[in-house]
Amino acid sequence: MSFHDLRIAVRHLLKSPGFAATAVLMLALGIGSTTAIFSIVEGVLLRPLPFPHPERLVQLSDILDGADVGGNGEAGVTGPDIQAYTRDTQSFESLGGYGQNSYELAGVGEPAQVNAARLGAGVFPALQVEPLLGRFFTRQEDENKEQVTVLSYSLWQDRLHGDGHVLGSKILLDRKPYEVIGVMPRNFEFPLVPGHFNRSELWIPMSLKPEELSAAGAAGWNFSMVGRLKPGISPAQAASDAGRVAQETMRNYPAYMASLHIRPVVRSLHEETVEQARQLVRTLFLAIVVVLLIACANLAGLLLVRAIHRRREIAMRLALGARAGVLLRQAILESLVLSVSGGVIGLVLAAVALRVGVSRLPETLPRINEIGLDWRVVSFAMVLSVFTGVVCGLAPAFAALRTSVNETLKEGGRTGTSGGSHARLRSALVVGEIAVALLLLVASGLLLRSFEKIRSVDLGFRPDHILTASYSLPLKQYATQDAADEFGKEVVRRLEQIPGVKFAGLTSFLPASGLQNNSTFIAEGYIPPPGAGMNLATTVTVRGNYLQALGIRLLSGRFFTPADTADSQLVAVVNRKLAEHYWLGSDPIGKRLRLGTKEMQTPWTTVVGEVADVKETSPETPTKEQYYQPVEQFEKSIGSFASPTDVNGNSGYIAVRTAIAPEQIANALRASVRSMDPQLPLAQIQSMEQAVSDSEAPRRFNTVLISSFAIAAVLLAALGIYSVIAFSAALRAQEMAIRIALGSQRSGILSLVFVSAAKLAIAGCALGLLGAAAASRLLQSLLFGVSPFDPLVLALAAVFVLLLAMAASFLPAQRAASVEPMKALRAD
Repeated sequence: MSFHDLRIAVRHLLKSPGFAATAVLMLALGIGSTTAIFSIVEGVLLRPLPFPHPERLVQLSDILDGADVGGNGEAGVTGPDIQAYTRDTQSFESLGGYGQNSYELAGVGEPAQVNAARLGAGVFPALQVEPLLGRFFTRQEDENKEQVTVLSYSLWQDRLHGDGHVLGSKILLDRKPYEVIGVMPRNFEFPLVPGHFNRSELWIPMSLKPEELSAAGAAGWNFSMVGRLKPGISPAQAASDAGRVAQETMRNYPAYMASLHIRPVVRSLHEETVEQARQLVRTLFLAIVVVLLIACANLAGLLLVRAIHRRREIAMRLALGARAGVLLRQAILESLVLSVSGGVIGLVLAAVALRVGVSRLPETLPRINEIGLDWRVVSFAMVLSVFTGVVCGLAPAFAALRTSVNETLKEGGRTGTSGGSHARLRSALVVGEIAVALLLLVASGLLLRSFEKIRSVDLGFRPDHILTASYSLPLKQYATQDAADEFGKEVVRRLEQIPGVKFAGLTSFLPASGLQNNSTFIAEGYIPPPGAGMNLATTVTVRGNYLQALGIRLLSGRFFTPADTADSQLVAVVNRKLAEHYWLGSDPIGKRLRLGTKEMQTPWTTVVGEVADVKETSPETPTKEQYYQPVEQFEKSIGSFASPTDVNGNSGYIAVRTAIAPEQIANALRASVRSMDPQLPLAQIQSMEQAVSDSEAPRRFNTVLISSFAIAAVLLAALGIYSVIAFSAALRAQEMAIRIALGSQRSGILSLVFVSAAKLAIAGCALGLLGAAAASRLLQSLLFGVSPFDPLVLALAAVFVLLLAMAASFLPAQRAASVEPMKALRAD
């Protein structure tokens, strides 16, 4: 294959600019969209973690037997676990615990709330990423609770303007001075959390607090651990090693934890990071591959039509002695020129799409900052372009070479059939296009119905006219419970005095916040069945009129009142699911429950109200058992586990119900908080409707993207039907003319063409419905409240495709019916 062959191929294509432009544009859209989606697949799933020898990085967690904590069942680790696993395991080069917190950052510009990670001294050595400036904190600094910090590159640039002399300077975190000892490289990220907004902006020593190592801390699985395996050690061996340590830990459990049993698991950090996103990304890639297949089928169809048009030229060259191999090489080269040109343009389109679209990806995707056009993605696009060109060019090229030289030269310039094999190949391509287009259309319809079902789910509260914000009180200024209580009461009082505000309250847990909360409890009079696990519920501490502010429906009893103080009877409000589970058939009002396990001697709390079930995360997630208690009573409710240093209600969320648009209250909310504490920043100020909408973003993203693919697939299939019917009608122009000359009605000609299109469409629909049935298992995992065999969606999709096929064949049918017999029969 020489440059001369390439020039000939380009020259042939330039003789048909319309054909070439159509083919290149069609492939550019197919390859470009496939490349854009592949960049997400590669960045999220396929690319190794950005650490040296990432295959040896693992996460160590406890599974708490009998506790359904959701997800993959991993509960995390406790403070004492971190000490025991770090000290006593032998399978890790380095191992450390970590947890995420938010802090008030001051001393560098306006005060702001920032995300930070508390890291054990073993985490940075496990990750093996060197700082851009300075150093990491040491084990001694961690154990001695030194106030030092390592900054992210973005924080260093944005807040400290890339100051090269930043090392040794001080910043204020929760109004305590921390010395900057290091700056991490630009792309460093840990923990590897989903989305844009939860990335850590700085890191401080974990320095476990006394309460995190106390008896109460031993029952709080609030942390995670990451480690680097020693060479030759497998995750299973490391888990066995950790299991030995866990057995010793359980032997030393206090009496109130004697019934608990933990089982450590060691999993690849990469698997832990991408687990939740894997199904979504794979589905998107499969959907876009289907669109690319339709584009390829259309290209193959166009090349086949082109080959049929050139069959006399090919027959002449064969008759003059041209070798079949030379003609095959030229045909494939023409296809390659089209596909590579489409691939280059597709890369440009993919780059534009990623630049615009990455910020709109759902927050459930991890490693979003790593998505882009790197050399792997560009290589994929080029290989895909070459593969597409070869595959799409082979079938038409072989079909053209099977031309009968004698018969073709005898035909002269007359039109007629192009051969049964050619017609069958064109029809098969179109039937395949219709089938995959119908499959995507069915998937789109099912997702749209699912989204409609989700929007109609009862959330258990009214999200309209609610403004929310998060806050965190710095411990230095609010070191006592009295100080936190004074702030909480006063901020509620001031907010409820703002014109347009109906109710205001504070809470430790807000629906649609993305957080999870599981607490054990005992329900008086409830006898669990044999083999039952622990009683788990979401515990929410509230202040003020939080339940009224959220619009949570009261089903029986009462809400909390100002009389429910630390000195009064312990009270709780439970949701319907908890009441029906533990006191089925009886009124929950007056029943009692208490925090902890049966061995823990915590005081009883009396139920004074029953409210509707609240959806805690997204609307499609199952409802959990929930109970609410006044924040003033929480310390009393944990009995002997209370500590004089505990401060409850020092962080959480503000919720305000308004009579006007909630956005109009935002400035007044900020002003009310600043009037009490000018330095205290608020974060995530947004309407509750926006928070709920954000929780639906992953499903909305799926629906919009797959629907877009379905529209593209259907349009490409319509183009395929049009091209086949138009070409077939053109080839049969003399036949149509003879039929009309012999007395056939023009309506009969229209019917003839429409029947041809209908046969292709019906065959494609039948295959597409079979494909939808085969893909039902995959589709089921993406649906909510809808069967993958929903008859309405299947029927509407099939009818739509049939009608589209009829519409696509209308112009060719009209041309065939309007042919002039004399002109057609006289034509060459």
